[in-house]
Amino acid sequence: MKLLWAYSARTVWVRSSTTTLAMAGLALVSLILLAVLMLGNGLDRALIESGSSENVLLLRKGATTEIASGIYRDQAHVVGTLPGIARTMTEQSLAIPELVALISLAKTGADSPSNVVVRGTQPDALLLRPQVTLQEGRVWQPGTAEVVVGSQIAKRFLPGGLGTSLKIGKGEWRVVGVLDAQGTAFDSEIWGDVNQLMASYGRDSYSSLTIRASDQAAVQQINEIIGADARLMLQVKHERDYYREKSLTMATFIHILGFTFTLIFALGATLGGTMTMYGMVASRTREIGMLRALGFPRSKILAVFLLESLLIGASAGVLAIGGGTALQFITLSTMNWGTFSELAFRLTLTPGSAVTTMAFALVISMLGGIPPAIRAARLPVANALHAPGR
Repeated sequence: MKLLWAYSARTVWVRSSTTTLAMAGLALVSLILLAVLMLGNGLDRALIESGSSENVLLLRKGATTEIASGIYRDQAHVVGTLPGIARTMTEQSLAIPELVALISLAKTGADSPSNVVVRGTQPDALLLRPQVTLQEGRVWQPGTAEVVVGSQIAKRFLPGGLGTSLKIGKGEWRVVGVLDAQGTAFDSEIWGDVNQLMASYGRDSYSSLTIRASDQAAVQQINEIIGADARLMLQVKHERDYYREKSLTMATFIHILGFTFTLIFALGATLGGTMTMYGMVASRTREIGMLRALGFPRSKILAVFLLESLLIGASAGVLAIGGGTALQFITLSTMNWGTFSELAFRLTLTPGSAVTTMAFALVISMLGGIPPAIRAARLPVANALHAPGR
Protein backbone atom coordinates (compact mmCIF):
# COMPACT_ATOMS: atom_id res chain seq x y z
CA MET A 1 0.00 0.00 0.00
CA LYS A 2 2.93 2.34 0.64
CA LEU A 3 3.85 2.00 -3.02
CA LEU A 4 0.39 3.23 -4.03
CA TRP A 5 0.57 6.21 -1.67
CA ALA A 6 3.97 7.18 -3.06
CA TYR A 7 2.65 6.75 -6.60
CA SER A 8 -0.34 8.97 -5.84
CA ALA A 9 1.71 11.75 -4.26
CA ARG A 10 4.21 11.68 -7.15
CA THR A 11 1.37 11.81 -9.70
CA VAL A 12 0.02 14.99 -8.11
CA TRP A 13 3.50 16.51 -8.37
CA VAL A 14 4.28 15.35 -11.92
CA ARG A 15 0.98 16.55 -13.34
CA SER A 16 1.50 19.93 -11.69
CA SER A 17 -0.25 22.06 -14.32
CA THR A 18 -3.53 20.14 -14.10
CA THR A 19 -3.26 19.87 -10.34
CA THR A 20 -2.54 23.60 -9.97
CA LEU A 21 -5.61 24.59 -11.97
CA ALA A 22 -7.89 22.36 -9.90
CA MET A 23 -6.27 23.56 -6.68
CA ALA A 24 -6.52 27.24 -7.63
CA GLY A 25 -10.22 26.99 -8.47
CA LEU A 26 -11.05 25.21 -5.24
CA ALA A 27 -8.86 27.61 -3.23
CA LEU A 28 -10.73 30.57 -4.69
CA VAL A 29 -14.13 29.13 -3.76
CA SER A 30 -12.86 28.26 -0.28
CA LEU A 31 -11.50 31.79 0.11
CA ILE A 32 -14.94 33.21 -0.75
CA LEU A 33 -16.48 31.11 2.01
CA LEU A 34 -13.75 32.15 4.44
CA ALA A 35 -14.25 35.83 3.56
CA VAL A 36 -17.97 35.48 4.36
CA LEU A 37 -17.15 33.86 7.71
CA MET A 38 -14.54 36.53 8.48
CA LEU A 39 -17.05 39.23 7.60
CA GLY A 40 -19.51 37.77 10.09
CA ASN A 41 -16.76 37.44 12.72
CA GLY A 42 -15.75 41.07 12.18
CA LEU A 43 -19.33 42.29 12.58
CA ASP A 44 -19.79 40.14 15.68
CA ARG A 45 -16.65 41.60 17.19
CA ALA A 46 -17.61 45.15 16.29
CA LEU A 47 -21.14 44.84 17.69
CA ILE A 48 -21.64 41.95 20.11
CA GLU A 49 -18.21 42.31 21.74
CA SER A 50 -19.01 45.98 22.39
CA GLY A 51 -21.27 44.81 25.21
CA SER A 52 -20.05 43.44 28.51
CA SER A 53 -21.67 40.50 30.28
CA GLU A 54 -21.24 42.43 33.55
CA ASN A 55 -23.13 45.53 32.41
CA VAL A 56 -26.84 46.21 32.06
CA LEU A 57 -28.36 48.88 29.85
CA LEU A 58 -31.44 50.88 30.80
CA LEU A 59 -33.70 52.32 28.08
CA ARG A 60 -37.11 53.93 28.06
CA LYS A 61 -39.87 51.34 27.85
CA GLY A 62 -40.72 50.63 24.22
CA ALA A 63 -37.43 51.99 22.87
CA THR A 64 -35.35 49.61 20.76
CA THR A 65 -32.21 51.77 20.40
CA GLU A 66 -30.35 54.31 22.49
CA ILE A 67 -31.11 57.04 19.95
CA ALA A 68 -34.86 56.46 20.29
CA SER A 69 -34.72 56.34 24.11
CA GLY A 70 -35.03 59.04 26.74
CA ILE A 71 -34.26 58.99 30.49
CA TYR A 72 -34.84 62.10 32.60
CA ARG A 73 -32.33 63.34 35.15
CA ASP A 74 -34.55 62.53 38.13
CA GLN A 75 -34.99 58.96 36.83
CA ALA A 76 -31.22 58.58 36.46
CA HIS A 77 -30.76 59.90 40.02
CA VAL A 78 -33.20 57.33 41.43
CA VAL A 79 -31.46 54.49 39.58
CA GLY A 80 -28.06 55.64 40.86
CA THR A 81 -29.19 55.05 44.46
CA LEU A 82 -30.39 51.48 43.92
CA PRO A 83 -28.67 48.61 45.79
CA GLY A 84 -26.57 46.13 43.86
CA ILE A 85 -24.68 48.69 41.75
CA ALA A 86 -20.89 48.42 41.76
CA ARG A 87 -18.86 51.39 42.94
CA THR A 88 -15.54 52.98 42.10
CA MET A 89 -12.61 53.28 44.50
CA THR A 90 -13.97 56.71 45.47
CA GLU A 91 -17.40 55.14 46.23
CA GLN A 92 -19.04 56.65 43.16
CA SER A 93 -21.92 54.61 41.77
CA LEU A 94 -21.08 52.94 38.42
CA ALA A 95 -24.36 54.01 36.87
CA ILE A 96 -23.34 56.17 33.92
CA PRO A 97 -25.99 58.27 32.13
CA GLU A 98 -25.21 58.72 28.43
CA LEU A 99 -26.44 60.77 25.50
CA VAL A 100 -26.26 59.27 21.98
CA ALA A 101 -26.59 61.54 18.96
CA LEU A 102 -25.47 61.62 15.33
CA ILE A 103 -23.37 64.14 13.44
CA SER A 104 -22.41 64.26 9.78
CA LEU A 105 -18.68 64.16 9.05
CA ALA A 106 -16.81 64.23 5.76
CA LYS A 107 -14.79 61.06 5.28
CA THR A 108 -11.26 61.43 3.97
CA GLY A 109 -11.25 60.74 0.23
CA ALA A 110 -15.04 60.33 -0.01
CA ASP A 111 -17.46 62.51 -1.93
CA SER A 112 -20.31 62.40 0.59
CA PRO A 113 -20.36 62.70 4.40
CA SER A 114 -21.30 59.88 6.77
CA ASN A 115 -23.20 59.74 10.04
CA VAL A 116 -21.04 59.23 13.13
CA VAL A 117 -22.17 58.44 16.68
CA VAL A 118 -21.43 61.03 19.36
CA ARG A 119 -21.68 59.62 22.89
CA GLY A 120 -21.96 61.97 25.83
CA THR A 121 -20.69 60.14 28.89
CA GLN A 122 -18.38 60.39 31.88
CA PRO A 123 -14.70 59.42 32.25
CA ASP A 124 -15.81 56.54 34.49
CA ALA A 125 -17.28 54.95 31.34
CA LEU A 126 -13.77 53.60 30.75
CA LEU A 127 -14.23 51.53 33.91
CA LEU A 128 -17.45 50.08 32.50
CA ARG A 129 -15.75 49.17 29.22
CA PRO A 130 -12.26 47.81 29.94
CA GLN A 131 -11.78 46.96 26.24
CA VAL A 132 -11.61 50.71 25.56
CA THR A 133 -8.24 52.27 26.35
CA LEU A 134 -6.58 55.58 25.63
CA GLN A 135 -4.29 55.17 22.61
CA GLU A 136 -3.10 58.73 22.22
CA GLY A 137 -3.55 62.09 23.97
CA ARG A 138 -5.69 62.35 27.10
CA VAL A 139 -9.27 61.94 28.32
CA TRP A 140 -11.60 64.95 28.03
CA GLN A 141 -11.95 67.23 31.06
CA PRO A 142 -15.50 67.23 32.51
CA GLY A 143 -17.32 70.50 31.91
CA THR A 144 -15.28 71.39 28.81
CA ALA A 145 -15.87 71.25 25.06
CA GLU A 146 -13.35 68.46 24.57
CA VAL A 147 -13.86 65.05 22.95
CA VAL A 148 -11.94 61.87 22.31
CA VAL A 149 -12.45 59.85 19.14
CA GLY A 150 -12.27 56.14 18.32
CA SER A 151 -9.30 54.92 16.32
CA GLN A 152 -11.38 54.35 13.17
CA ILE A 153 -12.77 57.90 13.37
CA ALA A 154 -9.23 59.24 13.68
CA LYS A 155 -8.07 57.26 10.63
CA ARG A 156 -11.05 57.85 8.36
CA PHE A 157 -12.35 61.29 9.29
CA LEU A 158 -9.62 63.30 11.04
CA PRO A 159 -6.48 63.66 8.91
CA GLY A 160 -5.45 66.55 11.19
CA GLY A 161 -5.28 64.30 14.25
CA LEU A 162 -5.23 65.71 17.79
CA GLY A 163 -6.21 69.35 18.08
CA THR A 164 -8.79 69.14 15.28
CA SER A 165 -12.01 71.07 15.90
CA LEU A 166 -15.38 69.44 15.24
CA LYS A 167 -18.78 71.05 14.89
CA ILE A 168 -21.08 69.17 17.30
CA GLY A 169 -24.49 70.51 18.18
CA LYS A 170 -24.26 74.27 18.62
CA GLY A 171 -20.56 74.45 19.42
CA GLU A 172 -17.00 73.66 18.40
CA TRP A 173 -15.30 70.76 20.15
CA ARG A 174 -11.58 70.06 20.31
CA VAL A 175 -10.19 66.54 19.86
CA VAL A 176 -7.79 65.78 22.73
CA GLY A 177 -7.45 61.98 22.56
CA VAL A 178 -7.81 58.80 20.53
CA LEU A 179 -9.38 55.63 21.92
CA ASP A 180 -8.53 52.03 21.02
CA ALA A 181 -11.62 49.87 21.46
CA GLN A 182 -10.06 46.64 20.12
CA GLY A 183 -12.23 46.48 17.01
CA THR A 184 -15.58 47.05 18.75
CA ALA A 185 -18.21 49.63 17.76
CA PHE A 186 -16.68 52.21 20.10
CA ASP A 187 -13.81 52.57 17.61
CA SER A 188 -16.38 54.36 15.41
CA GLU A 189 -17.66 56.77 18.07
CA ILE A 190 -16.82 60.20 19.49
CA TRP A 191 -16.98 60.59 23.29
CA GLY A 192 -17.33 63.77 25.32
CA ASP A 193 -18.84 65.22 28.48
CA VAL A 194 -22.50 64.22 28.75
CA ASN A 195 -23.72 67.44 30.39
CA GLN A 196 -21.93 69.71 27.92
CA LEU A 197 -23.27 67.72 24.97
CA MET A 198 -26.81 67.83 26.34
CA ALA A 199 -26.54 71.63 26.60
CA SER A 200 -25.10 71.81 23.08
CA TYR A 201 -28.05 69.86 21.69
CA GLY A 202 -30.64 71.52 23.93
CA ARG A 203 -31.62 68.15 25.42
CA ASP A 204 -33.11 67.69 28.89
CA SER A 205 -32.91 63.88 28.95
CA TYR A 206 -30.27 61.20 28.57
CA SER A 207 -30.48 58.45 25.97
CA SER A 208 -29.56 55.53 28.20
CA LEU A 209 -28.08 54.50 31.50
CA THR A 210 -25.32 51.88 31.71
CA ILE A 211 -24.85 50.09 35.04
CA ARG A 212 -22.17 47.76 36.35
CA ALA A 213 -23.94 45.34 38.69
CA SER A 214 -22.03 44.07 41.70
CA ASP A 215 -22.86 40.47 40.74
CA GLN A 216 -25.34 38.45 38.66
CA ALA A 217 -27.82 38.25 41.53
CA ALA A 218 -27.82 42.04 41.67
CA VAL A 219 -28.92 42.20 38.02
CA GLN A 220 -32.16 40.41 38.87
CA GLN A 221 -32.63 42.58 41.95
CA ILE A 222 -32.19 45.79 39.93
CA ASN A 223 -34.57 44.51 37.28
CA GLU A 224 -37.27 43.74 39.85
CA ILE A 225 -36.94 47.10 41.61
CA ILE A 226 -37.10 49.07 38.35
CA GLY A 227 -40.04 47.01 37.09
CA ALA A 228 -41.98 47.69 40.30
CA ASP A 229 -41.29 51.46 40.34
CA ALA A 230 -44.00 53.25 38.32
CA ARG A 231 -41.95 56.46 38.30
CA LEU A 232 -39.17 55.00 36.17
CA MET A 233 -40.89 53.37 33.18
CA LEU A 234 -37.58 51.80 32.14
CA GLN A 235 -36.55 48.48 30.66
CA VAL A 236 -33.42 46.56 31.66
CA LYS A 237 -31.28 44.72 29.12
CA HIS A 238 -27.98 42.93 29.40
CA GLU A 239 -25.59 45.10 27.43
CA ARG A 240 -24.30 42.18 25.38
CA ASP A 241 -27.87 41.13 24.49
CA TYR A 242 -28.64 44.66 23.33
CA TYR A 243 -25.68 44.71 20.92
CA ARG A 244 -26.47 41.18 19.74
CA GLU A 245 -29.99 42.29 18.81
CA LYS A 246 -28.58 45.25 16.89
CA SER A 247 -26.28 42.97 14.88
CA LEU A 248 -28.81 40.24 14.08
CA THR A 249 -30.45 41.76 10.99
CA MET A 250 -27.21 42.90 9.41
CA ALA A 251 -25.33 39.67 10.11
CA THR A 252 -28.22 37.53 8.81
CA PHE A 253 -28.38 39.48 5.55
CA ILE A 254 -24.63 39.21 4.97
CA HIS A 255 -24.56 35.49 5.76
CA ILE A 256 -27.47 34.69 3.43
CA LEU A 257 -25.96 36.71 0.60
CA GLY A 258 -22.47 35.33 1.13
CA PHE A 259 -23.51 31.69 1.43
CA THR A 260 -25.69 31.98 -1.69
CA PHE A 261 -22.69 33.06 -3.74
CA THR A 262 -20.51 30.43 -2.05
CA LEU A 263 -23.01 27.69 -2.92
CA ILE A 264 -23.04 28.74 -6.57
CA PHE A 265 -19.26 28.80 -6.79
CA ALA A 266 -19.01 25.54 -4.85
CA LEU A 267 -21.16 23.81 -7.45
CA GLY A 268 -18.86 25.08 -10.17
CA ALA A 269 -15.79 23.98 -8.23
CA THR A 270 -17.25 20.50 -7.73
CA LEU A 271 -17.99 20.11 -11.44
CA GLY A 272 -14.57 21.47 -12.35
CA GLY A 273 -12.85 19.13 -9.93
CA THR A 274 -14.82 16.18 -11.25
CA MET A 275 -13.84 16.94 -14.86
CA THR A 276 -10.23 17.44 -13.83
CA MET A 277 -10.11 14.09 -12.05
CA TYR A 278 -11.86 12.37 -14.99
CA GLY A 279 -9.14 13.78 -17.23
CA MET A 280 -6.45 12.48 -14.90
CA VAL A 281 -8.07 9.02 -14.95
CA ALA A 282 -8.26 9.02 -18.75
CA SER A 283 -4.61 10.02 -19.09
CA ARG A 284 -3.50 7.22 -16.73
CA THR A 285 -5.60 4.35 -18.04
CA ARG A 286 -2.53 2.23 -18.84
CA GLU A 287 -1.03 2.94 -15.43
CA ILE A 288 -4.24 1.85 -13.75
CA GLY A 289 -4.25 -1.33 -15.82
CA MET A 290 -0.64 -2.03 -14.81
CA LEU A 291 -1.50 -1.54 -11.14
CA ARG A 292 -4.42 -3.95 -11.49
CA ALA A 293 -2.17 -6.46 -13.32
CA LEU A 294 0.31 -6.26 -10.45
CA GLY A 295 -2.44 -7.46 -8.13
CA PHE A 296 -3.68 -4.27 -6.50
CA PRO A 297 -7.42 -4.66 -5.75
CA ARG A 298 -10.07 -2.20 -6.85
CA SER A 299 -10.54 -0.87 -3.32
CA LYS A 300 -6.88 0.20 -3.25
CA ILE A 301 -7.18 1.96 -6.62
CA LEU A 302 -10.29 3.75 -5.36
CA ALA A 303 -8.45 4.83 -2.22
CA VAL A 304 -5.52 6.18 -4.24
CA PHE A 305 -7.67 8.46 -6.37
CA LEU A 306 -9.60 9.66 -3.36
CA LEU A 307 -6.29 10.44 -1.67
CA GLU A 308 -5.24 12.54 -4.65
CA SER A 309 -8.51 14.50 -4.43
CA LEU A 310 -7.99 15.05 -0.72
CA LEU A 311 -4.40 16.22 -1.29
CA ILE A 312 -5.68 18.79 -3.76
CA GLY A 313 -8.44 19.80 -1.35
CA ALA A 314 -6.07 20.12 1.62
CA SER A 315 -3.64 22.24 -0.42
CA ALA A 316 -6.52 24.46 -1.58
CA GLY A 317 -7.67 24.84 2.02
CA VAL A 318 -4.20 25.90 3.13
CA LEU A 319 -4.03 28.46 0.31
CA ALA A 320 -7.47 29.83 1.25
CA ILE A 321 -6.53 30.16 4.93
CA GLY A 322 -3.30 31.89 3.89
CA GLY A 323 -5.34 34.33 1.83
CA GLY A 324 -7.68 34.84 4.78
CA THR A 325 -4.70 35.75 6.97
CA ALA A 326 -3.88 38.56 4.55
CA LEU A 327 -7.53 39.71 4.51
CA GLN A 328 -7.30 40.48 8.23
CA PHE A 329 -5.48 43.70 7.38
CA ILE A 330 -8.51 45.00 5.43
CA THR A 331 -10.88 47.40 7.18
CA LEU A 332 -14.42 47.71 5.84
CA SER A 333 -17.21 50.10 6.72
CA THR A 334 -20.97 49.73 6.56
CA MET A 335 -24.05 51.38 7.99
CA ASN A 336 -25.04 50.23 11.44
CA TRP A 337 -28.76 49.66 10.90
CA GLY A 338 -29.39 50.10 14.61
CA THR A 339 -28.05 53.68 14.73
CA PHE A 340 -27.91 54.61 11.01
CA SER A 341 -24.28 55.55 11.50
CA GLU A 342 -21.02 54.37 9.98
CA LEU A 343 -19.47 51.26 11.49
CA ALA A 344 -15.90 50.30 10.64
CA PHE A 345 -14.66 46.77 11.28
CA ARG A 346 -11.92 44.36 10.25
CA LEU A 347 -12.33 40.95 8.69
CA THR A 348 -11.51 38.57 11.53
CA LEU A 349 -10.00 35.10 11.13
CA THR A 350 -10.84 32.69 13.95
CA PRO A 351 -9.80 29.05 14.51
CA GLY A 352 -13.42 28.01 13.93
CA SER A 353 -13.64 29.74 10.54
CA ALA A 354 -10.28 28.24 9.50
CA VAL A 355 -11.43 24.72 10.42
CA THR A 356 -14.73 25.25 8.58
CA THR A 357 -12.89 26.39 5.46
CA MET A 358 -10.54 23.40 5.50
CA ALA A 359 -13.46 21.01 5.99
CA PHE A 360 -15.31 22.69 3.11
CA ALA A 361 -12.30 22.30 0.77
CA LEU A 362 -11.92 18.63 1.69
CA VAL A 363 -15.62 17.88 1.22
CA ILE A 364 -15.76 19.60 -2.18
CA SER A 365 -12.62 17.80 -3.33
CA MET A 366 -14.07 14.50 -2.13
CA LEU A 367 -17.37 15.11 -3.96
CA GLY A 368 -15.43 15.92 -7.11
CA GLY A 369 -13.14 12.93 -6.76
CA ILE A 370 -15.57 10.11 -5.93
CA PRO A 371 -17.12 9.58 -9.45
CA PRO A 372 -13.78 9.43 -11.32
CA ALA A 373 -12.25 7.30 -8.56
CA ILE A 374 -15.07 4.78 -8.95
CA ARG A 375 -14.53 4.76 -12.73
CA ALA A 376 -10.80 4.13 -12.24
CA ALA A 377 -11.48 1.24 -9.88
CA ARG A 378 -13.93 -0.38 -12.32
CA LEU A 379 -11.72 -0.29 -15.40
CA PRO A 380 -11.23 -3.83 -16.83
CA VAL A 381 -7.56 -4.83 -16.71
CA ALA A 382 -7.37 -5.94 -20.37
CA ASN A 383 -9.00 -2.76 -21.70
CA ALA A 384 -6.81 -0.57 -19.53
CA LEU A 385 -3.59 -2.24 -20.69
CA HIS A 386 -4.52 -1.84 -24.36
CA ALA A 387 -5.58 1.78 -24.04
CA PRO A 388 -3.60 4.28 -26.17
CA GLY A 389 -0.75 5.98 -24.33
CA ARG A 390 -1.07 9.53 -23.11
